[in-house]
Amino acid sequence: MPADEPQPTTDHGTTDSPTYPPSPEFAAAAAVGADVYDRAAADRLGFWAEQARTLEWETPFSTVLDDSEAPRYGWFTDGRLNASHNAVDRHVAAGHGDRVALLWEGEDGGSRRITYAELADDVARAANALTSLGVGTGDRVAIYLPMIPEAVVAMLACARIGAPHSVVFGGFSADALHSRILDAEATLVITADGGYRRGAASPLKPAVDDALAKGGTAVAHVLVVRRTGGEVAWTPERDVWWHDVVPQASAEHEPVWVEAEHPLFILYTSGTTGKPKGIFHSTGGYLTQTSFTHRAVFDLHPETDVYWCTADIGWITGHSYVVYGPLLNGATQVIYEGTPDTPHRGRWWEIVQKYGVTILYTAPTAIRTCMKWGEDVPGGFDLSSLRVLGSVGEPINPEAWTWYRRAIGGDRTPIVDTWWQTETGAIMISPLPGVTAAKPGSAQVPLPGVVAEVLDDAGAPIHDDRAGYLALTEPWPAMLRGIWGDPQRFADTYWSRFPGVYFAGDGARRDADGDIWLLGRVDDVMNVSGHRLSTAEIESALVSHPWVAEAAVVGASDETTGQAVVAFVILRDGEEVTDRPSGDDADEQVVAALRSHVGAAIGPIAKPRSILVVAELPKTRSGKIMRRLLRDVAEHRDVGDVTTLADSGVMGLIQQGMAKPAE
Repeated sequence: MPADEPQPTTDHGTTDSPTYPPSPEFAAAAAVGADVYDRAAADRLGFWAEQARTLEWETPFSTVLDDSEAPRYGWFTDGRLNASHNAVDRHVAAGHGDRVALLWEGEDGGSRRITYAELADDVARAANALTSLGVGTGDRVAIYLPMIPEAVVAMLACARIGAPHSVVFGGFSADALHSRILDAEATLVITADGGYRRGAASPLKPAVDDALAKGGTAVAHVLVVRRTGGEVAWTPERDVWWHDVVPQASAEHEPVWVEAEHPLFILYTSGTTGKPKGIFHSTGGYLTQTSFTHRAVFDLHPETDVYWCTADIGWITGHSYVVYGPLLNGATQVIYEGTPDTPHRGRWWEIVQKYGVTILYTAPTAIRTCMKWGEDVPGGFDLSSLRVLGSVGEPINPEAWTWYRRAIGGDRTPIVDTWWQTETGAIMISPLPGVTAAKPGSAQVPLPGVVAEVLDDAGAPIHDDRAGYLALTEPWPAMLRGIWGDPQRFADTYWSRFPGVYFAGDGARRDADGDIWLLGRVDDVMNVSGHRLSTAEIESALVSHPWVAEAAVVGASDETTGQAVVAFVILRDGEEVTDRPSGDDADEQVVAALRSHVGAAIGPIAKPRSILVVAELPKTRSGKIMRRLLRDVAEHRDVGDVTTLADSGVMGLIQQGMAKPAE
């Protein structure tokens, strides 16, 4: 990136930022110690082989890395294993069958406790049912389910018979579902009549019916879980009730042992336009790295911890850190069906208190939303069980980081700010909670066995504090193996910017301590009058103001400057908010104050041209802000597809406000 790019100030994280080392007691009992970095640096491939051998292999591997067809790397290629066996069967065989695997909480107040022995039986029965419906090894299965235990069972049942699963997020439209079924050539769809969302039953089966009515698919059966009891249309011979075939099936099932490079799943990246981009991961390498990172990053002690990742299984975080990572490590985990504010804003903290959650992993968007609601909400619950907090999905600004630690973690819990992607499969950059002196807002350093660099335009490493491109310069076990059915697109998308190097698409900088700060997607970098400005940096500046709970920034076309900064902000509630203007011109005063604040924090060039105060931002149900929709509004275009939003009505309200932008 050009040298004239504005540099982040102390407010946005430098070596002057405060650090939070682990307590001596935490460090002494940590699952992973500082020596792991030295071991991995001395013999990187040997380190990953050591991690792979924590799994059970039907045929042990002798080859660690096969780079003969780079960038389609292969890991543990001559070994054979099964993901389902490693996630459930081996824990039962080791005498842990009575340990609780899943603590499921429905939005409607229902709950289920499922032990590893019960989960093993459920998975075996589901695997037998899938086989009876004609699914074989190598066939693809589409899964379109809410956050219910059957979603986990379905994924593991597919893995058990060697049928790659393609989980499609339950908020996607029939069109999106159809394109993914078509691209994967799925032969079976697993869905439900519906799920519960914001206090009401939300149907799912109609979207499957509509998707299949579009034609062209290879789907022979639709397996339907009864969740809400709502009426559904039924296609005889094609549609099958889960309760009619799974509970009656045998609980005896021999897993299909597959080669380490056998595809485990396809996951279509969100926001794709045109032909869907199906990222696929193999079995051995993916399981190796998700298992290690889950254990190391969250300091997991499976005998005592209660772990909760709030992600939906429709996203990679749900695959790696709801299903595979925790179960591979024999963890007890919470799964929640609903939203954090149903039936009240303290719902999450009520669940933490109920189950004694010790490890919580969620998104900055959710954290900032809770900030907006005020500290008195979590303050009404006992959160003393929490001992590790995690952040995932986008860069977390230092203000949200410190609020998270204080209001949720009682000013004592380590926070692991994790960077990774659908494509990487597992966490790549993160503090280790028993080792690292955490720095608010920084993902910090690559995990052991991972090699990451910040590169300039020519591909040379940047060692000072300038912004550049984040790249992974050595292969890693959980890496994507391709784009389903499109090897050329795989090479062009990820390996062409810097030959032989994986370009992550994110901007980053490395401070004087060697810690990495993420600056958001490169396509979220604006060019204003020749100056490159990071949307993440401006968002961080806005949220550092005590009135602001959340902010989203986009670049809009401008005849004079090329691009202009347009910001959308949500203001905070709660008793701790003071001195905010009131009256008829309150919004105008707020906007003027925020523009000045950004100018002082970063520089006059970064002042937003327009700031719109909004009640909510357009977000998917996983909490991701859909900035492309905000860009449509900022440039006065027709707003694109809103079917993936948690609340599609948000965009109408924003458009009404944007008709009279405050400048």
